[in-house]
Formats: sequence, C-alpha cells, structure tokens
Amino acid sequence: MNTSAAVAAPTTDAPQHNHGSARWELWFAIAAGVTYSAGMIAEYVMGLPMIGWPLAFFLATYFFGGFFTVRTAIASTMRGKFEVDFLMLVAAIGAALIGRWAEGAVLLFLFSLGHALEEYALSRASRSIEALAGLAPRTALVRRGDAEPVEAPVEQIAVGDTIVIRPNSRIPSDGFVIVGVSAVDQSAVTGESIPIEKEPVADRERAKRTIDSLPAANRVFAGTVNGPGALEVEVTATAADSTLSKVVELVRTADQATSPTQQFIDKFQRWYVPAVVVGVTATLLVAMFVFGQGFADAFYLSMTVLVAASPCALAIATPAAVLAGVARAARAGVLVKGGAPLETLGRVKAMAFDKTGTLTWGMPRVTSVTPAAGDAGAALVPTLVAVESLSDHPLASAIVRDLAGQLPDGARLEANDLNAVVGRGVRATIGGEPVEVGNMRMFSEQQLALPSELEAAYQEAKSSGQTLMIVRRAGRFLGIVGVMDASRAESAQVLQALRAANVGQLVMISGDNQRVADAVGREVGVDNAIGDLLPEDKVAEITRLAETHRPIAMVGDGVNDAPAMARADVGIAMGAAGSTVALETCDIALMSDDLGRVPFAVRLSRATSRIIRQNLIASLAVVVFLIVATFIGLNIGAVVLIHEGSTLIVVANALRLLNFERGKEHHGIDHEDKPEA
Repeated sequence: MNTSAAVAAPTTDAPQHNHGSARWELWFAIAAGVTYSAGMIAEYVMGLPMIGWPLAFFLATYFFGGFFTVRTAIASTMRGKFEVDFLMLVAAIGAALIGRWAEGAVLLFLFSLGHALEEYALSRASRSIEALAGLAPRTALVRRGDAEPVEAPVEQIAVGDTIVIRPNSRIPSDGFVIVGVSAVDQSAVTGESIPIEKEPVADRERAKRTIDSLPAANRVFAGTVNGPGALEVEVTATAADSTLSKVVELVRTADQATSPTQQFIDKFQRWYVPAVVVGVTATLLVAMFVFGQGFADAFYLSMTVLVAASPCALAIATPAAVLAGVARAARAGVLVKGGAPLETLGRVKAMAFDKTGTLTWGMPRVTSVTPAAGDAGAALVPTLVAVESLSDHPLASAIVRDLAGQLPDGARLEANDLNAVVGRGVRATIGGEPVEVGNMRMFSEQQLALPSELEAAYQEAKSSGQTLMIVRRAGRFLGIVGVMDASRAESAQVLQALRAANVGQLVMISGDNQRVADAVGREVGVDNAIGDLLPEDKVAEITRLAETHRPIAMVGDGVNDAPAMARADVGIAMGAAGSTVALETCDIALMSDDLGRVPFAVRLSRATSRIIRQNLIASLAVVVFLIVATFIGLNIGAVVLIHEGSTLIVVANALRLLNFERGKEHHGIDHEDKPEA
C-alpha cells in the first residue's frame, strides 16, 4: 500500500511529490510560453524567415517545454511503460521532422504548462499531508535527574526521559503526564476540535507497563498544542516512532493499496497506449494510400490524432481523487491506508461492531441503585462505598467513582477486614457489624432469600444486562446496585446515520454473555447482537455475514479485534492514536475514540467514488470528441489546449474533496457522558 503523498505525473506509480521540482517545472513552462510567443511574433508579425530567429525561439521552446517531459518519459520507458509523456514527445518530434516547428513548440508549451499547473494544484493536497510532519518542534526541554531542564534536539530524546512542556507550546514527543494539569489541543493528530484535559498518572511505574491502555487524560502526543498549564511528561516513544511520525508515513505510503477502479485503469492503459500507436500508424497509411494525402499532411494528421487520443486526464482521474480524499480524511483524524479501503468503504453492505470500547465506553458505570424498604435503605450507598473503597476490583472502582460524590457530609463510613470470596463477592466489617457485598450465589448458598420488592427489582435489572451487587449488613438486606458498561451517547445516532446511508446490516459482536449483548444491542439499535464469542468466533461471524452481505466492514479497537478486522473487507480501528498495533492492523484508523467519524468516512468514500466516476466519464468523452474533431480539421494547437484543459478540470474536480464537509451525524465525544477513568 504505498501512496506517495503526491501524484507527480499522470501515472499510477508516480514518484513522491517534490515541491521544488514543481516550481521549476512551472518556471520552465512559462519560459516555453515566452519563447513560443517570441517565435510567432518573429515569423508572422515581423516576417522573418524560419531559418533564423523564429527557429531559434522555437528550439528554445522545445528545450523549456520538453525538459521535464523528457525526464518523465525516460523514467517510464526504463520501466517498460510507454505513457502520455512518451506520446507527446513522439508527436512533437514528428512535427519537427516535417518542418512544423511552431506546431511542435505549441504542443510542448501547452503540455508542460498543463502538467505544471496540474502539479501545482495537486500540491495543495500533498502539502496538507506533509504539513503534519512539521508540527512537532525540533527541540525539547529535557529534565534529567534533579538538574534544570536543558534544550536538546528531539532526535536525542530517549524513551523514559522527562520533558518539560511550557504553556501554549507544541509537544515534542509522545508520553504520559507525570506533573501538571492542562488542556491540550489534539486536533492535528486525532481531529478532536475540543482541547482534552490532561492530568498526571496516579502510578508512574504502572503507567509504563500499561501505556496503550492509559486514559486519554494521561497521554499526550507529539505535534499537539499544550494549553495554559505547564506539564512534565515521561517520553514513551522516540521522534521516529511517535504517533505523528507513523501517521505521516502511513499517509505518504497510502497508494500501495490501489483502488479497484485504478486497477482497472492500469489494465486498460496497458493495451490502450499500444492501441493508440497502432491507430496512429493506421491513420498515416490510410491518409496517404486511401485518401491520397502527401506524407507531410498525413503525418501531421496522425500526430494530431496521437495527441487527441493520449489518456492524460484518464490516468490522473483516480490518483488525484484518492490523494485528495486521503488528505481530507487525515485532517479529520481518519487515517485511510490508500485507495482500496477508501473506495471499498463506500460500497459496504454490512458493518459489524465490537461492543466493548466501540459501541460502549469499555468501562463500567453504576446504572441502578435500589434500596430496600424502610430505614435500611438509607445505609445502602454509605455501606457499599465504604466496603468497595478497600477493593481494587474494576467494579469497585466504578462504584466509588460514581457513588462517593452522592454522600452527604458526615455520612462517610469506614470499613475494615476486607476479605474476597472468589466468584461471589467480598466480606468486611463496619463498626463491628458484618457486611457482605456479592452476587446472588453468595446468598443462595446460605439459603438467604431477597425480600419480595428486591427480588422483583433484581430480576428486572438482570434482564437488562446489568451486573448486580447485593448488599447485606448485620443480617439485613440494604439493597441492590447495578453496574454496566455504558453505551456511548452517540452510538444510536451513528447507527441511524449509517442506516440512512444504506448500510443494510448493522451487527454487534461481543465476548460478553448474550443477555448483556441483547441489552446493549436494544439500546443502541443494531439489527443483531451476538454474544458469548471468543476471538475465533468473531472471525467466524464475520465470515458468515460476508456470505450474504459484501463488502463488509468491521469496527473494533484494532488489538483484540485484529483477526476479525483482517477477515472483513475493511477493518476500522477506533482510538488508534498511540497504538502501534491498531495503526498497523487496520485499513482505516480513527485516531480518537469518536465513533461519529465512521459515517463521515463512509460519506467521504462515496464522494470520492462519485468524483472518480465523473472524472473517468469526462476524460473518455473528451478523448472521443478530440479524435472526431481531429478528422474534421481541428489543428494540433487547439487539440493540445482542450486536452490539457480537460486534465486540469479533472484535477480541480478531485480537489473539491479537500473541502468535503462533515455531516450532522458527527458531533464529537460527549465527555460528560464518558465515565471518568
């Protein structure tokens, strides 16, 4: 999949864009125009003989107009390909051989000018990608030990170093915050329009071991902009391995995943160019031996046909659209690895979503609190918070996080003697009274039955997929608390947008039990929710879905879901910023946790395919028109003018993708809805 961030010539395997070369090519084209105009004035206005100043000016036009054309033609010919540049050179040389220097000069002038303007226009898309590489600062303030921070080149920063980030400055390296609080503008990497609040990690050593799973509030990325607070950050990746560097490299090399349309065009051109040469030869022979034209007139006609039939616009139609589409996606925090996934995404008939971390936040949240009747209910939350404060279980953390703030002043209790009962819950004491917090199994084994009102609430909460904890203190049931992985606020809206975009089947696959899967599926609105799946089962489900709906896309985290994403026609990884595995295993990476970018990517894919079709139809129509017009007398200058004009129109049409708007389905992450880590 190697897309150079540029299309340097109207070929599918063009070299990387060189802005300096593009500027020189434009200057050479302008020089060709000046010398061609001087030659026309010398010959037709001043009446000077051709062998003299007019010929000198036309030869200069051949040099300036043909310089870059010859370079490109030689490069393509060395690869065994005869492309547009080669055909143009043949036509120009042919015109010179029969003494039509002016016609050959105008051909090279207009072709070089069109090519230079095309390069200049395409550089807009190229620069929007390459500008990412310049976002990270070249130096950083590094603190080693207790010494004062010193400025050092970013290339010398190693993993584990501590860097100091001043307020309102760019962050030079990926890492996690160890000192300070601030808000960081991450739009350059993740596309998020709202600055993200940052705070220090609680445990520095633990953060080193769990870098990929650290919350967004703790992580920072190279190239992002710090807000008003100073930060100290421990570096987790060298400059060459930062998220920004990986994004730039992947986008620059995106054209290896050639789109289906481009594959067809490549095959078409393999026989089309030789066919043009055969057709031009036939035109020459027919004009001479059937219509009795002289060699000079017949040769001129055949060279005009050669120019008319050259597939410049056809060759650039798809690469220009893919380049603009990939660049636009990158600006929105969507990394698309080339034309193949970009074009395929717009044709998906079904989309599968992993549940945890994709349609849900991937972290539990308290979803129901049901106290028992009577005075015992008032003690439910204080008792539960006191016991769970002693536990390091993820569900305990969720309970303390969500319920501790509800305690009035003076209501906090202190628990002691916490003991875990494997597979059942925990026991502790509060003020000498025994407390039990656990599942139904803990109490049924003691032949203890819930009061009738709690039994009804228990069954209702259980049917909704909640994980339930029953609280009993000093022989009395205080109530039930339900915890569940919270669905994202935008999930239902995103799925509606995808359904409106004619994605026919929306499926959720999960390793959670079927009851939980059904509950989340109903809440977000998928067509089918499938639970109790191991990783290999997810691959089987994708295979089964692909039998009836294809192409199919899979949206997951890019790590645990990598096999299923690889099986799908398009794998989409969420929250890929900072995750090397996610960036490498997917076809499309959403750099932030914003699910709203999925419909945007689908719409952009469809817009890209639509523009590619428009370009191909226009290109072929112009070729047919010019060939017909050539036989009814259109001269080579007019043919070249229309020919190059059509190429510029095709490029301009493709560049409209750079201004592609996000739809209403995109509203970003609702940070108030997201449980705090």
